[in-house]
Amino acid sequence: MVKKIDADYIRQTTEEMSKNNMVSYDELPKYDLFLSQVIDFLNDKFPEDKYTNNIVQNYIKSEVITKPEDGKKRGYTKIHLVQLVLLSYMRPVLTTEEIKKVFSLAFNEINDRTDDIISWEVAYKIFSETQSKSFNENLSTPAVEEERLEDIIKGLDLNDKDENSIRTFVSVMSLIAQASAIKKLVQKVVNEFHEED
Repeated sequence: MVKKIDADYIRQTTEEMSKNNMVSYDELPKYDLFLSQVIDFLNDKFPEDKYTNNIVQNYIKSEVITKPEDGKKRGYTKIHLVQLVLLSYMRPVLTTEEIKKVFSLAFNEINDRTDDIISWEVAYKIFSETQSKSFNENLSTPAVEEERLEDIIKGLDLNDKDENSIRTFVSVMSLIAQASAIKKLVQKVVNEFHEED
């Protein structure tokens, strides 16, 4: 049976996602890791991102995330995981340069812990709480209201098969419009802050 994509489906999916939304800070591995273990952890949590050694190493070379600790086989700490998990959420919205700018707002020089304004733990917890609230409040309200969606569908005079296809299309396009607007807002805020510096 084909699923009917409507406001209830979006709401239910959002509720499911909010339950599995983010690993708490305390659930992150406590011990330092090899790069291969970091990659396994990330691909387990973000399978759609398909992390590789090269991707992580490029973020290090570009100074988006902190260098691993020198001389240690297990040079990747909990801070690296925090940075990479946050980065995983930021990647679909921001460019690498924009992510660097966002991180610099709270951590100044990425490889210097002494100039951090807040800790990575605090940043992670703030993001986690904000994301949870966003899922529970903002995303549970559909981007397109059910009444408007029904008006659109009725106005198109579609057969049952096509109706579900167009209902899904309109729902997805509405979510994309919402995500795009948020992305543009984020980019504008970040870029304007850095223009002031």
